[in-house]
Amino acid sequence: MTMAAAIEGQTAETRAWPNAIRVAGVDIFHDLTAAEATWRGFETPQHSYTPYQRFDFLAAWQRQVGEREGLRPFIVVAHDSERRPLLLLPLAIEARLGANCASFMGGKHATFNMALCAKDFAANATEADIAALIGSIAERSRADALVLCQQPLRWQDLPNPLALLAHQPSVNDCPVLAIEPGAAPATLVSNSFRRRLKGKERKLQALPGYRYYVASESADVCRLLDWFFRVKPQRMAEQKLPNVFAEPGIEQFVRAACLAPRADGEGYAIDIHALECDEEVIAIFAGVSDGHRFSMMFNTYTMSANSKFSPGLILMRDIIDRHAGLNYRALDLGIGSDEYKRLFCKDDEAVVDSFVPLSLRGKPAASALSAINRAKRAVKQNPALFEIAQNLRSMFR
Repeated sequence: MTMAAAIEGQTAETRAWPNAIRVAGVDIFHDLTAAEATWRGFETPQHSYTPYQRFDFLAAWQRQVGEREGLRPFIVVAHDSERRPLLLLPLAIEARLGANCASFMGGKHATFNMALCAKDFAANATEADIAALIGSIAERSRADALVLCQQPLRWQDLPNPLALLAHQPSVNDCPVLAIEPGAAPATLVSNSFRRRLKGKERKLQALPGYRYYVASESADVCRLLDWFFRVKPQRMAEQKLPNVFAEPGIEQFVRAACLAPRADGEGYAIDIHALECDEEVIAIFAGVSDGHRFSMMFNTYTMSANSKFSPGLILMRDIIDRHAGLNYRALDLGIGSDEYKRLFCKDDEAVVDSFVPLSLRGKPAASALSAINRAKRAVKQNPALFEIAQNLRSMFR
C-alpha cells in the first residue's frame, strides 16, 4: 500500500533526480493481487513500458499459463531513498539447470520484454543505478539468476535502462517497419505491391458484406476467436507444425487478454483485426498497440477457396494504412524472419538478452543459458545449419 500510494501521489510534472545512485532498495511481490495497484500505477504517460508488460496482459498469462508451468511471480519494484518508485520488473521464477531463475512473464507470447520505468529514470539511469538494482535483488531474494531475454535497446524515444547490463544479441532479431510522420502510402507499401493486392482484393470485394474492421465488441471478439481456434490447428497441421495453441492454458490466456479492456479505454489488451464477409471470416491478425507501435502476435486465414486471393497480405496492408493514419511510428510482425514479414518490414530491430548471476549457484546456470542462446542464434543465422536443425526437429516430432 505504501508503494501504491507513492505512485498515486506523483505529479505529472517531470521531477529531477539527484545525480548520485538513485536505487535505494527494492520491494519484491510474490502475488499478482498484492502487486496490482503498484503495477497499474506504472501504466501512465509518465512511464515507459511496452504493451506486453501491461498488468492485464501478463496477469492473464501468469494465471492461465505460468501457474500451470509451475512459475511463481517475482515482481521487483525499485525505489529511491524517498521511496519514489523508479522501475517495476514483471518476472516469474522457475527452476532451470539446478538454479532458481527469474525471467520475464509472458514467455514466448511477448515479443518484447522490458521493465516499466519512470521516464526520467529511463532517460538518466546509469550503470551504478543498475548495479544497485541487481545488488538489492540479490540481497533481498533467493533468486540465483536473472534471465532477461528479448529486450529492446530503446522503447519509443527512451533507452531501456536494463540494456546497461552486459548483454548479447537475442536468438532472433525483429523485422520492423518504421513509419515517418506524414509518410506517403507508397513508402510503406509500394505502389506495385498495392496494385497486385488490389487486383486480388477485387475478387473478395465481390463477396456480400466484405469488410475490414477491428473487433470492438466482446461478442465479435469471442466469435472471431472461436473461428481462430478452429482454423489455426488445420493451418498448422497443413504446414506440419505443432499446434502451440493446444498447450495447456494458451487458449484461456488468449481469450482473457483479448477481452481485457485497456486502462486507457483504447480497445483491449490484445486487438483483433479481421477481414470477413457475410458467409465467413476470411483472415485475422491479432496484436498489441500503444499509440506508438503495433506489434502482431498471431494470425490465420480461411481454409476456403478465398485463401487464394492472399487475404492475409491484404489485411496486413489495411493494418499498416490504419496505423499510419493514426500517427503510429512503427509496426512489427513479431520475432523471426518469415518470408511474408519481409514483404512489409524491411529493417531489423536488435533485441538483446542478459544473463545475470545473483548467487554462486546461479553462475553456471547463467553461463550455460547464455551459451545455449548464442548457439541458437548461430544456427538461425546460418541457412545450412538452420535447415539441418529443421530436418532433425521433423524427425523427432
